[in-house]
Amino acid sequence: MKPIIFSEKASVDLTAVLSEIRYSSLFILTDENTKQHCLPLVEEVFPSNSTFYTIEAGEKNKSIATCMQIWGAMTDAQLDRKALFLNIGGGVLGDMGGFCASIYKRGIRFINMPTTLLSQVDASVGGKLGVDFEGLKNHLGVFNEPETVIVASEFLKSLPENEIRSGYAEIIKHGLIKDRAYFESLDFDNWANSYWTPLIHHSVGIKKAVVEEDPKEAGLRKILNFGHTIGHAFETYFLDGPRHLLHGEAIAVGMICEAWLSHRKLDLSMAELKQIQGALLKVYGKIEIQESDLAPVLDFCLQDKKNEGKELMFSLLSTIGECTYNIPVTREEIREAIHYYQNLSHS
Repeated sequence: MKPIIFSEKASVDLTAVLSEIRYSSLFILTDENTKQHCLPLVEEVFPSNSTFYTIEAGEKNKSIATCMQIWGAMTDAQLDRKALFLNIGGGVLGDMGGFCASIYKRGIRFINMPTTLLSQVDASVGGKLGVDFEGLKNHLGVFNEPETVIVASEFLKSLPENEIRSGYAEIIKHGLIKDRAYFESLDFDNWANSYWTPLIHHSVGIKKAVVEEDPKEAGLRKILNFGHTIGHAFETYFLDGPRHLLHGEAIAVGMICEAWLSHRKLDLSMAELKQIQGALLKVYGKIEIQESDLAPVLDFCLQDKKNEGKELMFSLLSTIGECTYNIPVTREEIREAIHYYQNLSHS
């Protein structure tokens, strides 16, 4: 795995990285938010002949159509195979930009500068790249590592609170699947006042260790998907409607539902189930799910990439800090898990 740089000053570390790489030209991808809030922190370090391209922000733009626009801009800029591609943005932009770089002329090198808490603790590690397709999240993609990842804490200062809260879900997940002490050290009452730098370091370390053992998700890496089968289904279902959920908000729902499945399937204790749901409800509250939502959400679960044939395969907890993968779950059991969530009190 290529190095991850934890940076207190993005422009300094980016200057050092660019000085060590030989490249013919530089292509910088931002979205409309990072162009305004993050690009000014580093734009002084770029060569005068660099190409800048900005896309609309948001998951709804993570598509082949947007990729075609990016590839068009790369072609217009006459990038050759020695060009270097720099992503400055959150997980959507990093996934899609890395995918575009990996496909263009059979692949050019790229660097990621994740700018959200979510992308810094999750998408910054592992080399998963891709886009959504026909309403299915990350349905098209590749595995490919960036030249390096620069995780700069100063970018977080530009984020609204709900984006920080979204990223916190992945930090919580890392503790649940791999580190009980870490989970129990997290602040669920005053989470917004957390000191993020050590949490980012610790979460990246957990994910990095898992990915290095299983880079292509043949086994162990599947534990990183805890909460994501049901969570992604809700995220996708609500994507374009008035009840839009950020990634972490949807994953929080998924983690409660899948913790219930863990209790049902793997004997996760009721006390630990209550501990998990109590923590998540403090941070995220509870979303309202109507009966009419269930059928389409269940259909999205059937499209999950971890499934084998028509069998739905989940990663579930045997206890807090220990996760097991390839647990078959029926459609009816998923329905029961969502009903469990529906019947919870709001706090």
